[in-house]
Amino acid sequence: MPAAAHALITRYFNALNERDSRACLALLSADVLLDINQGPREQGVQAFADYLERSQRCYRESIDNLQILTEPSGQRAACEFTLSGEYLSTDDGLPDACGQTYQLTAASFFEIQGDKIVRVSQHFNLPDWLAQVDF
Repeated sequence: MPAAAHALITRYFNALNERDSRACLALLSADVLLDINQGPREQGVQAFADYLERSQRCYRESIDNLQILTEPSGQRAACEFTLSGEYLSTDDGLPDACGQTYQLTAASFFEIQGDKIVRVSQHFNLPDWLAQVDF
């Protein structure tokens, strides 16, 4: 089971790096929960699709140095990675975008049922990101 979970999470991050929303969404359960860093919990594939669309419009990001940890049942996974990006378009409630670049250590936590991701929780240091883009 841990190997299947590891492969699923690897496919998820590969899809994000390729900006392939369709491939990413195919890995999620219909009622997936998304815990956005410093934001509200959202539920459902459509809410996740909206989040991806906004993210791809506002940011060009790559995930590197990905480390995936799974627990023995394969129902939970945790990841640490380096998030490198460019702030392309102003996101709601955030500083104006003008192509600022940033690099952060970030983490995501996953709950998995069967072959689908049912929860994604994202975490990064928002004050650090703000310091890198708000000048």
